[in-house]
Amino acid sequence: MARRGSRVATDEEEVELNMTPMLDVVFILLIFFIVTSVFIKEPGIDPIRPEAQTEQDLNPSMLVAVNSENEIWIDRRVYEQAELQPIIEQLLQENPKARATIQGDEEADIGVILDVQDLLIENGVEVTISTLQE
Repeated sequence: MARRGSRVATDEEEVELNMTPMLDVVFILLIFFIVTSVFIKEPGIDPIRPEAQTEQDLNPSMLVAVNSENEIWIDRRVYEQAELQPIIEQLLQENPKARATIQGDEEADIGVILDVQDLLIENGVEVTISTLQE
């Protein structure tokens, strides 16, 4: 008995490539990299730093600048000394293992720089003072 309607499938079926799983993986990787990255808060000014003979290369996540008028700059804004405590606490909430570098202008009062350093150390932040190398 012969089969009726039996024919060989000669028409090619259209094959679709499902991109959804790949896009899901890409978005998950993007979110992972955004969450785990550390952003450095730039002070907003570039003070003229004094020269030094030693050099140590650290990777700070918090930059604090003191200019020649003894203004304290963090994240492109000027702050008074009394305003620094909540700002430092906020930056520590963003990055609990933050390291700070103080960029003091060579004309700035050393007392202001040391007060900022003391405040950072009191909050448990590792502090370095930036200078120019000879």
